Amino acid sequence: MNPRTPLTPLDDMVKEHEPPKPTQSLYSRLVESRLSTLYMLMNLASSISIVLLNKWVYHHFLFNYGTVLTFLHFFTTWLGLLVSSWLFGLFEIKKLPVLEVAPLALLFCGFVVLTNLSLQYNSVGFYQLAKVMTTPVIICIQAIFFQTRYSLNVILSLGLVVCGVILASVSDVQLNLTGSLFAASGVLVTSCYQIFVGRKQKSLNVNSMQLLVYQAPVAALMLLFIAPIFDDCLPSSPTSFWYFDYTPSSVFVIVATSVIALSVNLSIFLVIGNTSAVSYNVLGHFKLCFILCADFILFAHPLDLRNLAGILIALIGIFYYTYLKLQKE
Repeated sequence: MNPRTPLTPLDDMVKEHEPPKPTQSLYSRLVESRLSTLYMLMNLASSISIVLLNKWVYHHFLFNYGTVLTFLHFFTTWLGLLVSSWLFGLFEIKKLPVLEVAPLALLFCGFVVLTNLSLQYNSVGFYQLAKVMTTPVIICIQAIFFQTRYSLNVILSLGLVVCGVILASVSDVQLNLTGSLFAASGVLVTSCYQIFVGRKQKSLNVNSMQLLVYQAPVAALMLLFIAPIFDDCLPSSPTSFWYFDYTPSSVFVIVATSVIALSVNLSIFLVIGNTSAVSYNVLGHFKLCFILCADFILFAHPLDLRNLAGILIALIGIFYYTYLKLQKE
C-alpha cells in the first residue's frame, strides 16, 4: 500500500493559487500564455540574478555585511509591496495582528540572514546544494513531530539528494567550518519557516503577499538589533560598514540587489497564480542547474569529478522527488 505523498507548504501554496481553467477564447488564452511566459522569465532572471549579484557584492566589492544587505532587501521589499498594492492593485492589504506575525517574521529574518551568510562564506555551488537539503529536512521534521508518513519511493529519492549533497560537499575545495555552520543553520531555520508559514497562511486566511507585507517591515526592525551580532556596525570601528568605500558601481549593485529581491518575491506570487505546479517546479530545477553552472564559469570554482558526481546525484534525486509528487497530484 502506497500512502499519498503529503504536500509541503510550498505545494499547498501552489495548489491554492492555481487558477481555474474555464473555457476561454483563443485571444484570451494567447494573452494569458504570454503573461505566464513573462512572469516565468521575470522569476528566472530575478532568482538567478539575486544569487549571483549578492555573491558579486561579497566577492568583488568585499561588502562583507550580509545582515545589513538583508535589511536593505527587506525594507525595499516592503516599500515595493505597498506600491504594488496601492497603485497597481496587485493584492489587497488585510489588517493582521502584528503579534501574530512577529514569530513568523523572526523565522523569516533568521532564514534570509543565514542563507545570505552561507552565500557570503561558501561557494555558490555549495550554497545552492545546501538549499536543496531543505526538502529532506522538512520531511524529517514532519515525520518526527507531526507523524506524517511517506512512501518508500519518496524516501529513496530524498536519500539520493542527501548522498549527492554530501559527496559534492566533501570535495568542495572552498568548504570551511564557518560557512558549513551557516549553511546547516540556514537549512534548519528555512525548513521550520516553510512549515510554519503554510500553517500561518491558513490560520490567518491570507495569501503570500498579504503576509509578506507585514513580515518584511517587522523582520527589518528586528535586524536593527540582530545586525551588530554578525556585522561590524559600530561607528567607532574603522572596518564598520559606515566607513566602507562606497563607489558609484558598488552602490549601484547594492541597490540593484534590493530591487531584484523585491522582483523575486513578486514574481513568485505571479508565477504561482498564473501557471501550473509542473511549470513552477521545472522552472525551479532550471534555475538550480543554471546557478550551479554559473559557479564554475563566473567564479572560477574548480571542477572536481567527485563534486560533479555529487551534483548530478543530488539533481537526479530532486527531479525524481518532483516526479513522484506531481504524479500524486
